[in-house]
Amino acid sequence: MPHDHSYATRTEWTGNLGQGTAGYRAYSRQHVISAPGKPELPGSSDAAFRGDASRWNPEDLLLASLSSCHMLWYLHLCAEAQILVLAYHDDAQGTMVEDAGGGRFTEAVLRPVATLAAGADAARATALHEEAHRQCFIANSVNFPVRVEPTVLVAD
Repeated sequence: MPHDHSYATRTEWTGNLGQGTAGYRAYSRQHVISAPGKPELPGSSDAAFRGDASRWNPEDLLLASLSSCHMLWYLHLCAEAQILVLAYHDDAQGTMVEDAGGGRFTEAVLRPVATLAAGADAARATALHEEAHRQCFIANSVNFPVRVEPTVLVAD
């Protein structure tokens, strides 16, 4: 039985430097992303597009969403399989191509590293990455390939 879930965010441009969008260089790309009950997230465009490199950009957020969704599914599946994960990180990378028609992501590569408790089934834990990828809401929503290159370590 399908369940609908709704999400609401607000993006507010805070980059009016006094002239609005009078020219391409006349305004800042800074904005704030918020949602009810959550801390504000400072945003901008990528520095390559006159943005503030110290703020999150949409491309960062897309890649972080893919990585986070995969991690949450993986941890869930490991908990169900009684595989004790002690630590997890993912150094994800995405590639975006800019052309005359705009730009698009052409791929994302997730490189999760899970550290398991001593005696854990590393082969099963590795296989659960495939299931996590199949279940990931965000990976199922994008129109470009998302590859997962996992590493599973077992603590001594």
